[in-house]
Amino acid sequence: MEAGRRLSASLNTRRCARTTTELAAAFLADVAMVVLPPTRRRAGWLRGVAGQTGLEEGEIDLAAAAEVPGLAEALAGFPPVPSRWLDSTQTPVWLLPEGFGPVGHLLVTPLPGNGVPAGALVLARREGAEPFDDKTEALVRVFAARAGAAISAAVLYQEQSATNAILTGDLLPPPLTGLEGVRMAGSLRASQQAGLIGGDFYDFYLPDADALREDPGRRPLVTLGDVCGKGARAAVLAGQVRHSLRTLLLVEGRPERIVRLLNRSLLASPAKSPFVTMVLGAVHSAPDGHTRLELAIAGHPAPLVLRADGAVEEITDRGTLLGALRTIAPALATVDLAPGDVCLFYSDGITEAFGGPTGGEMYGTARLKADLATCAGMPVAALVERLEQLNTGWLADGVEQDDRALLAVQAAPPAARVPAGGGSGGEER
Repeated sequence: MEAGRRLSASLNTRRCARTTTELAAAFLADVAMVVLPPTRRRAGWLRGVAGQTGLEEGEIDLAAAAEVPGLAEALAGFPPVPSRWLDSTQTPVWLLPEGFGPVGHLLVTPLPGNGVPAGALVLARREGAEPFDDKTEALVRVFAARAGAAISAAVLYQEQSATNAILTGDLLPPPLTGLEGVRMAGSLRASQQAGLIGGDFYDFYLPDADALREDPGRRPLVTLGDVCGKGARAAVLAGQVRHSLRTLLLVEGRPERIVRLLNRSLLASPAKSPFVTMVLGAVHSAPDGHTRLELAIAGHPAPLVLRADGAVEEITDRGTLLGALRTIAPALATVDLAPGDVCLFYSDGITEAFGGPTGGEMYGTARLKADLATCAGMPVAALVERLEQLNTGWLADGVEQDDRALLAVQAAPPAARVPAGGGSGGEER
C-alpha cells in the first residue's frame, strides 16, 4: 500500500527511480540498485543500502552490465531468473558499496514498462542472510511490476511534455518589446479545460527592412483575437492566423486591408475553419509623445481607452467577424493616446466570465470599465496584472469559462521617456 502510494506520487522519471531504490533497500535487500534503460550504450544507475539515508548514482557501459548475472537479460525484458540459479560469487565489485563484504544471494528482475522495459532491479543480500525464497521472489516481481509501470508512466509523461513544449512554443505570445515611446503588456489565460493553450491570442509585428524600403510609412502592428472554440484545435488555428498575418504584412500594412485579406484566406481554406474575431491596430508614435492607433475591428469587443485622469472611453462599433461571410465590413477607428493614456484590447472571455457572489453573474463590460478606471497612473504591466487578478477573483469554481486575453498599449508617460540623446526608450516586460 505504502509502496504503491509513493510510486504513484510523481511523474518525474528520476524521482520514481529513486523511490523504487529506496523502497527496495528498505524492505527487500541489503543493497538495491535500479539500472535504467541504456542510451548510447550507457545505463544510469541508483544504489541504496538498507539502514542508510541517501543514494549513490552513476553510469555503466553495457559491457559492465553484462558482468552482473542476469542483468543484460533483465534490461532486454526477459523474464527473471530464479535467485538460486544465479552465482552470487560472480557479482562485480562495482555493483556493491565499499566495505559491503561477500554477497550471499543475488536477485535480478526486469522492471516491466509500456511495451519496453523500464529498467532492471538488482537486489543483493550479505553472506549469511536469508536467501530469496519463492514467496519473496513473487513479492519482488509484484513490486517490480508496479515500479516499472510508475517509471514508464513518468517517461511517457515527460516525453509528452517535451513534445507539447515544442508544439506549443510557437503558439505562445511574443515578448512585447522593441517600440520606442510605447509601453505594452499582455496576459493570456486558456480555459481550465484547454490547459496551457487556447483560441485567444495576441501578437506584435515590426516591419522588416525590406518592407520599410518599399514603404517607409509602414507602421508596427498589434493584434488581439479570438478563435471560436477551445483547446488544441482552436490554438492551432490561432497559430495559423498569426502566421497568416505575418505573411500578409510582407505585402500590406493597412489594418483594414489586412483583415479583408485574412477573411479571404480563411474562406479559401480547404478545412472548415471556425470563426475568428480580432482587433488589429497600426501604431504611430509621434515626437510629441502621443501615440495614434489606427484600428480595424472585425467582430471583436472594441477596445477601451483609459485616459491619464481616470476617464474611460469605449469604442462601440464591433464590425464583422472573419471566416463567415465573403463580404465584410470591419469597424475602423482612430485612437489618440496622450502620454500616460492606455488602450486596452480584451477578449470576450473577460467580460463573459461567470462568477461573483451568486456564481452565475457575468463580469460584464461595465465592471471592466470600472476596474480599468481604478488603474489610472499604473505602469502598464501592473495594470494588466491588476485587471487579470480582479477578473480571476470573479470566476466561479466549477463553472466552465472561456479563454481570456488582455493587451494594453500605452503612450509612455513623460517620466518614462528618455530625453533626446539619452538612449532609446524601454518597454514593459
